[in-house]
Amino acid sequence: MEKIIQRRLVAEQGQQLPDSLREAAIHPLLAQIYYARGVNSPDELELQLSQLIPPAKLLNAENAAVMLAAAIAVDQKIVVIGDFDADGATSTALAVSVLKAFGATQVDYLVPNRFEYGYGLTPEIVAMAQNKNPDLIITVDNGISSIEGVDAAREAGISTLITDHHLAGRELPRADIIVNPNQADCDFPSKNLAGVGVIFYVMLALRAELRRCNWFENSGIEEPNLAQYLDLVALGTVADVVPLDRNNRILVAQGLARIRAGKSRSGIKALLQIASRNYRNVVASDLGFSVGPRLNAAGRLDDMSIGIECLLSEGQPEAAALASRLHELNQDRRVIEQGMQREAMVVLEQLHLDDEEPPLAITLYQSGWHQGVIGILASRVKDRMHRPTIVFADGDEGQIKGSARSIQGIHIRDILDAIATRHPGLILKFGGHAMAAGLSLEKGSYQEFATALVEEVARHVDDVKLQAVIESDGELQERDFDLALATELRFAGPWGQHFPEPVFDGQFQVVQQRLVAEKHLKLVLSPTGSSKLIDAIAFNVDLDIWPDETVQTVKLAYRLDVNEYRGNRSLQLMVENIVPG
Repeated sequence: MEKIIQRRLVAEQGQQLPDSLREAAIHPLLAQIYYARGVNSPDELELQLSQLIPPAKLLNAENAAVMLAAAIAVDQKIVVIGDFDADGATSTALAVSVLKAFGATQVDYLVPNRFEYGYGLTPEIVAMAQNKNPDLIITVDNGISSIEGVDAAREAGISTLITDHHLAGRELPRADIIVNPNQADCDFPSKNLAGVGVIFYVMLALRAELRRCNWFENSGIEEPNLAQYLDLVALGTVADVVPLDRNNRILVAQGLARIRAGKSRSGIKALLQIASRNYRNVVASDLGFSVGPRLNAAGRLDDMSIGIECLLSEGQPEAAALASRLHELNQDRRVIEQGMQREAMVVLEQLHLDDEEPPLAITLYQSGWHQGVIGILASRVKDRMHRPTIVFADGDEGQIKGSARSIQGIHIRDILDAIATRHPGLILKFGGHAMAAGLSLEKGSYQEFATALVEEVARHVDDVKLQAVIESDGELQERDFDLALATELRFAGPWGQHFPEPVFDGQFQVVQQRLVAEKHLKLVLSPTGSSKLIDAIAFNVDLDIWPDETVQTVKLAYRLDVNEYRGNRSLQLMVENIVPG
């Protein structure tokens, strides 16, 4: 679907910056970029740990700390129940590592295999956990919808602490304690914590409680510096694509600083190395597009325990071997995904023949599709069609499992909740966020659900842009095409969801164009009216259009970036959108 380039109001109108930003020691272009993202003062760019929201503001964090301190004191057996994505893996690794550092001697973990048990603390997972004889179960990045699982744990005499960040349903599980910034009555100012952020806050509260009890001194344990775990927090936060409000930017910025200083754990170093990323120059996008997918591949195709063990590795050889296994799984995932994409594109072409508008929402299902990859496919289709998209694959006998991705303005979890209310029994179970969710249906209900989804989305599209928009920070001057500025912008984040990396637009003369790796367009460009030559690359171009030697000028949306090759650094434009013109 064609994309519209829309300039941000600050760029379009040249709005006057606040005096504090205009007079600060910030590049004028960067000051404008920050202002367009809601930053009004240089003070808001301070991302020190001292500026984190205190743990006491997170509902039940202190109660959870008291519970955990008591469990450690009497040497209870603790089992952490994680999730099979990067947020769940980092959450699990953090919980296990910190509890052991605090002196807990009986800590173990379980991660549901998505193909056998599905998501969350189910009764089946509780039954598996019972083999480990736990006194306490802690969920990380899941649990807020685990009504039956918590009841099963209660019946087995196991205490439960739920730590989660997903949206709560109408009914909460009867856990001993729930810590979730998105539960009712929680006044925590940042509702955007990832699962790993929530458990990190619980560990901060636990350390404060153990200090109060003089636990470290009395036990002869050196009090851990929790900053050493921020590499995990940064990775999980970025990989889960939660909005980077100021609190999350602090967590990510501090985690990235540790990684760049060579202080990250062996597993993250190994994953960066196998992804050909220099840890000294790592930024948030490296975690999101290079490390996160390799970690996620374990949960998508095999067993997320591989990823967790990589993150828990204390030696580089072990970490490197596990990172290599994750890399192989990610390569396998790419092959599977490419095949699924080809099949999906055939179906999509049939959805809007004769250039008709695609439906308001898209559902796709093939019995042979891989359950672990449908989330990625849903995201790819959503990006291509700019429609809420749910992709299904076969689940348990007689059921199909769906992974949903949405567009700005369509809250997909609320959509599913509304469908469940209007059509009782149609959805077997669901959960998630505004932009992503998961659900299960009876296979025979697929068409009924597809119809219901379009009808429900239709009730919410009045103020929603159904054409993809690329927001631009404006047109650059010739002097701005500069390696130093590109470097400054790269490290000026962390950039991410709701705090996007700067994108610019403009017209360029095409000096050279050629395909590389059979699907990427390598360009040499010159800004209109200039003799300056600039390298650019557009990934995964439409091969029916590009390369086209008849095209002499193009209109681009692009990012300034730094290309590193054999020790040399040069300016390069990363093309977000390209059209002749």
